[in-house]
Amino acid sequence: MTTSVTGTARPAPPGRDRVFLAYCTGQAASWAGSAVHAVALPVVAVVELAATPGQVAVLAALVTTPAFLFSLPAGAIADDRPKRTIMIATDLASAATVTAVPLCWAFGALTMPVLYAVTLLLGTLTVVHQAAALAAVPELVAPERVPQANARLVAATSVADTAGTVAATALIALAGAVRALVADAVSYLVSAWCATRLPRTRPVNPDGGPRQRMAPAIRGGIAFVMAHPLLRPQMQSLFVYGVAEGVVTTFWAYWLLTHVEAGSAGLGLIMGAAGAGGLLGALAGPRLATRYGPGPVLIAGHLAYPLGGLLLLCADAGPLWVGILTAGAAVQMTAAAAAGTTQRTLRQHLTPPDLQSRAQQTAMWVTSGVRPFAALAAGGLAAATEVRTALMAGVILHVIPASILYFSPLRRLTVMPAPPPPARGAGAPSVRTARPEENT
Repeated sequence: MTTSVTGTARPAPPGRDRVFLAYCTGQAASWAGSAVHAVALPVVAVVELAATPGQVAVLAALVTTPAFLFSLPAGAIADDRPKRTIMIATDLASAATVTAVPLCWAFGALTMPVLYAVTLLLGTLTVVHQAAALAAVPELVAPERVPQANARLVAATSVADTAGTVAATALIALAGAVRALVADAVSYLVSAWCATRLPRTRPVNPDGGPRQRMAPAIRGGIAFVMAHPLLRPQMQSLFVYGVAEGVVTTFWAYWLLTHVEAGSAGLGLIMGAAGAGGLLGALAGPRLATRYGPGPVLIAGHLAYPLGGLLLLCADAGPLWVGILTAGAAVQMTAAAAAGTTQRTLRQHLTPPDLQSRAQQTAMWVTSGVRPFAALAAGGLAAATEVRTALMAGVILHVIPASILYFSPLRRLTVMPAPPPPARGAGAPSVRTARPEENT
């Protein structure tokens, strides 16, 4: 912590602040662990339990179900309770849930219903955890440092996600999918420990009045974002984006492997380039938003998706097209990550402290909640016509979000709005429990 000439404490930059570093480390550990079980659980189902295609499909559906069912309630819970407590509790519960798989396997009790329960519970805990964790950034850094903090968070979790996937593959090859889940449990314990390093905060309702009921709280969050002239077009564009992405990703890997004949090496190359582009875009997002404005960055980011989809549709078999798609994936994800970081910062700056989690989870719900239904629609369209038709429909849908943003007030937004003042008592460090090292 440094001090200005007036004697007012000025927070250190996020990269050097101990509290934010602990927060970022914990989130990275959690994302790496999630990447491990995302790879390991399907392998356990197929290799250890000889799951049928139908059972694998059910397992895949359970991965996406919690985002649809629990995103909105999770936002209401996180706005009404200390985010630090939620993060610790969900990390510990996730560690215990993951540990159930190797324990059941050791005692000969591992079955597909056990995997179903573990997958659904892990997904639910992740939704609740993220509702608190992502909305906690404005509480941990000074308002003027929120853009840089979000950029560093996205960069850290992107690297952790990629590293977790690579580590999972290596662990499964060396020790088997079941034993690899032990590393997942350890990652959640690391995340929980990091969350204990965060300062305790007063609840949003510091006077001890009755908590708002769940349904009115959810309606309040949705009403806020849909009534705001800058947040409403964001939600509308995110909804269409979620549908489009659900359609395209259903057959993205299939098309690369069967039509482009990229092979596993080519697929890995394209995914690696996309990850590198996402990292670059996340770090560049704040500078781009400062130079060109949040609105233009959001529009450009959404325009990158249909351009990437067009490359996929035009691609033919051969290494030349693998190289073109690799470069295209890097450019696409650079623009998309810059837009994503800008969008999160803009939403946090426009949202009062007592609505941060609900606004975050409303965006999560309209984006991720629709994807299972979009995937089913894509499958039906491909069955009735062909895979190319489904991909083309997704690419056309990807044009709409940029159009929504262009014909909204966001097009003229060239300066990041100032964040709202903190609510009385909300998110403030508790004098009774804050430790000196947490404010250093």
